[in-house]
Amino acid sequence: MKEISITTQFQAFDAIKDLPTDIQNLMEQAVEVRKNAYAPYSKFRVGAALLLDNGKIVLGSNQENAAYPSGLCAERVAVFHAGAVYPDAKILKMAITAASDTNTTSTPIPPCGSCRQSIAEYEIRQEFPIEIYFMGEVGSIYKSESLKNLLPFMFDKKYL
Repeated sequence: MKEISITTQFQAFDAIKDLPTDIQNLMEQAVEVRKNAYAPYSKFRVGAALLLDNGKIVLGSNQENAAYPSGLCAERVAVFHAGAVYPDAKILKMAITAASDTNTTSTPIPPCGSCRQSIAEYEIRQEFPIEIYFMGEVGSIYKSESLKNLLPFMFDKKYL
């Protein structure tokens, strides 16, 4: 038997005001679009903002459905929209924020497993890492240089 050790690194910012200016803007847009989430079941609202290499910003918020799991997370709404409208653009940066209607979310909330796999598909396809910034409603923001930090054993087309 062998033991495998995987180490990841993240940067942590104390507040939105501590982010680089372009990321502050991206996160503020994620916070605004979070308000458009349709989350009557989970009461957990998520907003995502993507910066593309063509300068466009694409937004997404989670959209739930009574027929689980027919809803869609904010990250996938934004990523799939970017892929549909700007198929040749690379996703450079992603800002994610989450808030609960029932309590204050002060821990950085990363993408769920399904979103990680969807983001991985785009990162692998574009052959360029996607910087991911994520936070709760308030508090620290974590930065990952690539999805590989969040999903070190990525599944992709080479396994098919």
